[in-house]
Amino acid sequence: MRSDAYYQYRGGHLYCEQVALADIARRAGTPCYVYSAAAIVDRFAAYDRAMAGVPHTICYAVKANSNLSVLRLLAEAGAGFDIVSAGELFRVVKAGGDPGKTVFSGVGKRADEIEYALEQGVHAFNCESADEMRLIDAVAARLRRPARVAFRVNPDIDAQTHKYISTGLRENKFGVNIADAPALYREAQRYENLRVTGVSCHIGSNLLKVEPMLEAVDKVLALVDELRSGGLAISELDLGGGLGVAYRDDEREPEIESTIAALCARASGRGLTLHVEPGRSIVAAAGVLLTRVLYRKSNGDKQFVVVDAAMTELIRPALYEAWHDIEPLRLIPERGNVVADVVGPVCESGDFLAKDRSLANVAPGDHLAVLTAGAYGFVQSCNYNSRPRPAEVLVEGHRWREVRARETFEDLIRGE
Repeated sequence: MRSDAYYQYRGGHLYCEQVALADIARRAGTPCYVYSAAAIVDRFAAYDRAMAGVPHTICYAVKANSNLSVLRLLAEAGAGFDIVSAGELFRVVKAGGDPGKTVFSGVGKRADEIEYALEQGVHAFNCESADEMRLIDAVAARLRRPARVAFRVNPDIDAQTHKYISTGLRENKFGVNIADAPALYREAQRYENLRVTGVSCHIGSNLLKVEPMLEAVDKVLALVDELRSGGLAISELDLGGGLGVAYRDDEREPEIESTIAALCARASGRGLTLHVEPGRSIVAAAGVLLTRVLYRKSNGDKQFVVVDAAMTELIRPALYEAWHDIEPLRLIPERGNVVADVVGPVCESGDFLAKDRSLANVAPGDHLAVLTAGAYGFVQSCNYNSRPRPAEVLVEGHRWREVRARETFEDLIRGE
């Protein structure tokens, strides 16, 4: 298992902070998501230290993990928020987050969402098209609430990540072509209800290489200089998020403080307030998915470990061919290892958590932890096959508490 200060074996048992995960599995049941509060706060603090020398807001990307207790933890640490829907803004408000430190991103904002965001007092909209700009102006005029706007520009840079989470190429749906941006900024100046104060850029998610990020910053800073020379008072720069994490032993993730400090250094001396939008890098390694082994089976030479978690709980392996380390909650070295597919109960051949994986030779009733599952885990879960969604647990030192109850069968039909 990759070394992590928050998840370690002690006496052959896997712990999260000071709590044995087997205790949570027994009492909260499985499948179950578990998050380390200390891991979340410490990674947020690394961003804050890296940006200490410049005016800044760290806008946590709610889409990565939107549990109210996680959002409250970050709000109390001083975080702002990056949202992509009115529902996420509702969660931020309910968790005690500050709408005035919240930026509204996303390529398809509806009029009712824009209205709700203006009423709540969001800091700014990261605008992604000319049509959206005109809609924001119209809603702002009707409400008599001027809207602060930054255009999200697409710099046509290959983020060198999975094609489904690359967002900075011309072929992607996100943002406006950086070459078209000056004309859009000039048009935006003519709208009485828009306050165009910033430039935004986000080239993709799970970025493991720093060079594409630096290239994007250089392109966006050149745009800022051009806009300012044309008379626009650009005072804010949103550098986006996307800093990656190492899911496998052979991957190396960018170090938060040095990477963010390098990005900030690129923008220094321009009098800009900087925003960043980290999500995965704050919560991914902070979370695990606990699951129980139901059966062992073989089809000839092919071995299967059938567990009670499925693609309905963690779709990343099926959707992105993503890798997650899988470790037993109790080490029994004399059993050795087995090469097997780890699969769930859902009636799809795509329902797997791992393929041809060497893992502990577990037996029915044993528990496993799927690691680095704190980001894009529960938030992408669903009720396919009429499966209730799992519980979520937050660990704080020696204590743990359930921060989302496991769904019941009645929850499945609520509203029908």
